[in-house]
Amino acid sequence: MSHVEHRAAAPTSVGVAIITVSDSRTPETDKSGALIREKLEGNGHTIVHYAIVKDTARQIKGELAIAVEKKGCQALILNGGTGISPRDNTFEVVDGLLDKRLPGFGELFRYLSYKEIGSAAIMSRATLGTYRGRIMASLPGSTGAVRLAMDELLLPELGHLVDTVSPHR
Repeated sequence: MSHVEHRAAAPTSVGVAIITVSDSRTPETDKSGALIREKLEGNGHTIVHYAIVKDTARQIKGELAIAVEKKGCQALILNGGTGISPRDNTFEVVDGLLDKRLPGFGELFRYLSYKEIGSAAIMSRATLGTYRGRIMASLPGSTGAVRLAMDELLLPELGHLVDTVSPHR
C-alpha cells in the first residue's frame, strides 16, 4: 500500500491530550494550548485531556503518566519548554521517554520556521516520536510555532501517524 493509500485509510478523528508546559500560564492566558485545541477540534479530533504544568521533569512526567491513561488517548501534544534557557526542560524529559524518534519532524519544523523567522529557528528543539504506543509531539510555546507545526506537519499526518503506531486501537 502506498503512503497515499495508508493516509486515506487512517482515522480522521484521533483522541489527543494537550499539555502546556509553563511556569506562568493559566487556562485564561494559555493561547498556544487554546490554539492547539481549536486546530484539533476544527479538524474533527477529540480532546481527551488538557493540563498546564510547571517546567520541571517531575511535573511533566507525572502529567504524561496521567494523560496516557485517559480513555481514547492516542496522541499527546506538549507545548512550551523546548528552548535552551535554563528553565526549558521539556525536550530532555520528552526525549528521554520516547520509544522511537522521528527526527524528520524537528528538521522540517526548523526548516519551515527558518523560512518565517530566520536563523532563530535553530533554537527550537521541537520533537516527535512514540511513547507507550502513542504519538507524542513537543512544540515550542509560541502561537506562531504552534500554528506552523499544526497546519503544516501534525494535522496532515496525525491520523496516519496514529494508525501506523497502533492500527487496531
